[in-house]
Amino acid sequence: MNEDKYQINLGKTIYREAYQEGDVEKLLSVFASWGFTDMSDGLATKYGEEARTVLRARSKELFGEYNVKLNVIISDVVVQGESACDYGCHEWILTPKTGGSTVRKRHRYFERWTRDPDGSWRISFFLNNEDVPEQIGTSVSRWFMTEEPTPA
Repeated sequence: MNEDKYQINLGKTIYREAYQEGDVEKLLSVFASWGFTDMSDGLATKYGEEARTVLRARSKELFGEYNVKLNVIISDVVVQGESACDYGCHEWILTPKTGGSTVRKRHRYFERWTRDPDGSWRISFFLNNEDVPEQIGTSVSRWFMTEEPTPA
């Protein structure tokens, strides 16, 4: 793996850890400081600093309501000069802090990363949508296999 891909994978690790630690500022550190384009599923598109403001508010709300476990499944990272594309799946396991049923969601994502003048990589474009299980005949794909409760 080349150094640029390594740095982007490290950024994805920080992203995952930020969600699992409920750390809004750590999460925002992975996104471009000047702002980014956010095309999150089911939400209005946000640009620039407004995207950072909305992400901050949404994250605070999420972390206040849930303990978050995020599994990041990177399909590929393609570096092209000063920008890179990263895509794959995010598996979300949300445990309500006040009790109740665990929520499991899976999203496909695409991110464009841009190299800052200091050489660090930051997300400058984020797009996701809900993933659906694949069905071939009567066979349906399964997700979260490592997270499924074991029978008693």
